[in-house]
Amino acid sequence: MPLTQEQVERFDETGYLVLPGALPADLLEELRREADLAVDGARGLEASDARYDLEDSHRPDAPRVRRLKTPFEHWPFFDRLMRSPAVLDAVEPLLGPDIRIHNSKLNMKSAHFGAAVEWHQDWAFYPHTNDTGLAVGIYLDDVGEDNGPMMAVPGSHRGPVFDHHSRGAFCGGVDPGLHDVGHERAVQMTGPAGTFTLHHVRAVHGSALNRSNRPRRLLLYSYFAADAWPLMGLEGATLEEFDKRICRGRPTLEPRLEPAPVRMPLPVAPKQGSIYENQKTLTGRFFEQFEEVA
Repeated sequence: MPLTQEQVERFDETGYLVLPGALPADLLEELRREADLAVDGARGLEASDARYDLEDSHRPDAPRVRRLKTPFEHWPFFDRLMRSPAVLDAVEPLLGPDIRIHNSKLNMKSAHFGAAVEWHQDWAFYPHTNDTGLAVGIYLDDVGEDNGPMMAVPGSHRGPVFDHHSRGAFCGGVDPGLHDVGHERAVQMTGPAGTFTLHHVRAVHGSALNRSNRPRRLLLYSYFAADAWPLMGLEGATLEEFDKRICRGRPTLEPRLEPAPVRMPLPVAPKQGSIYENQKTLTGRFFEQFEEVA
């Protein structure tokens, strides 16, 4: 269902929303099935590649996938879901009628060892000409306080863009010893399987290690208004390819320029591949990191 005016106002005030059970049951079932098939494709892999980001404890005969990279480019179902009314009807009231996909990933916190993600802002990775952008998360599993729910700091989307650098290079995370991101106010975004989480592109968010006996899988689609253009360029895409990322409405050649704080993600992170790799060079950490649980 489209968002209510109250929900739109709440998002504007806090920078996040939780919509319990928003994904229809048939799509949730298909999403889970497609995710399982995709993960099984990592069997036999020795190292991460263009599709898979693997846990440090991964073995070819015992696959441990912590992320599917840009799944809509590799598995058709994820492209269809990305463009579906089931998702976009929750996005349009917040971004407007012309919507472009920026990126996507399926993060997997497996039971007992799913990795933490340090506090960060998506905006730090990909600043645009305006900040009319957000990420939609879809929980594939029931998510409670014990299996690493996403957490967001209310109102942080209206605050500063924190420094996501360490040792002179971008690292994709905020050192809690240097910056107070307001973590004591963070809200856990919990809900049953099929729940949507939405957070503004500048909202501070993160998630802890999964210490439970249940997985926590989260599909993320990051969207911008079509008139928000990336300041770092089209990331190797042609204009035609860039315009094909329009999921609803029409493209434009007139970027909208609005004041927003920006720190460029340069020099690039020494460790590439995913946020998990980027954050390995972060000096100070907030969340406890990987430790196998018996």
